[in-house]
Amino acid sequence: MKIGIDQIAFATSDKYLDLTELALARDTDPNKFLIGIGQSEQAVIAKTQNIVTLGANAAAQIINDNNRDAIDMVLVATESGIDNSKSAAVYVQKLLNINRYARTLELKQACYAGTAGLMFARDFVASHPDKQVLVIAADVARYGINTPGEVTQGGGAVAMLVKANPQVISLNDDNVYMSDDVMDFWRPIYRSEALVDGHFSATIYQDFFKELWDRYRATTGHAINDFKAFAFHLPFTKMGLKGLREILPEATEDQQAALLAEFEASRVYNRRVGNLYTGSLYLSLISLLANGSVQAGDRIGLFSYGSGAEGEFYSATVEAGFKHGLQTDFNTLFANRTQVSVPEYEEIFADKAPTDGQNVMFDLTNDPNRFVLAGIQDEKHVYKVNI
Repeated sequence: MKIGIDQIAFATSDKYLDLTELALARDTDPNKFLIGIGQSEQAVIAKTQNIVTLGANAAAQIINDNNRDAIDMVLVATESGIDNSKSAAVYVQKLLNINRYARTLELKQACYAGTAGLMFARDFVASHPDKQVLVIAADVARYGINTPGEVTQGGGAVAMLVKANPQVISLNDDNVYMSDDVMDFWRPIYRSEALVDGHFSATIYQDFFKELWDRYRATTGHAINDFKAFAFHLPFTKMGLKGLREILPEATEDQQAALLAEFEASRVYNRRVGNLYTGSLYLSLISLLANGSVQAGDRIGLFSYGSGAEGEFYSATVEAGFKHGLQTDFNTLFANRTQVSVPEYEEIFADKAPTDGQNVMFDLTNDPNRFVLAGIQDEKHVYKVNI
């Protein structure tokens, strides 16, 4: 029985920052961002959006009356949690009117947890073939104004519907994974911005990928020529390119060129959105399927990494109906976004939802998204559906 992603969708902010303008404002050569980091734009997330609204806005594109009652589990992977007790999945379940008899859980391990959720969903469907699982990877990446990590901020959510006989990709049972206690990136409970050792984290990322790739080859017998393409976790898109270059010498010159072309297809959307943390790999997957030359039956490799650290490499097979399962119109999404200036971005960044228990309602005039955070009352988040 094939199990995998039947539908996949994406949501982000309606606002973005041009990174050329950010570079000029920071007295930096724009090519350091555009080429050296591999980013050109960055989503700017206002306080009326968080992981719940982003996740619901993504999932609303794939949840309907035909599958709402078949969903037996909702998993939200995030490192941008809004509550230390209640899961974001409970809010999403209510906003989307999903079957109340579904399990609702939140998962955390830096940027890796979306993959954990996807694999938990696969294993659940293997035991319950008539059930479906909604997996959401949602995050808001924050490092701070004028910090080394500022150019790798962003945010958004990827929603995936996992079921038997999927139309996008089937997940092959060939996963290899590893964990190690590494302090390359972390965010203490008392901080809203992450702490990161950027160069160290990039080294750990590449080390994990190479070790897992070698373990995968030894375990499965597969080699690089068995793959049409690779998709990577992309905190910034140059990171994935560095990973791919680790194994390119194993391929022929023609395949090296083909794999590099597919990689370029896989980072089209990430370049324009920025860092999604848990969702970055899966936005890259969408970009590969939408912009690359993969066809039904092709094997693709996926590398997931979460600082701290955990990594996983696995393969998936592209299914015949994969184009029909891509539910987000990215041309419209990008066309409808509004560019903000650097001062406007800095103002939005600083204007956070209060954390001191005060009651507040937000101005929703400039947020056109379907699901929004309307305010906080009695220390409870108030969500609203824009009609």
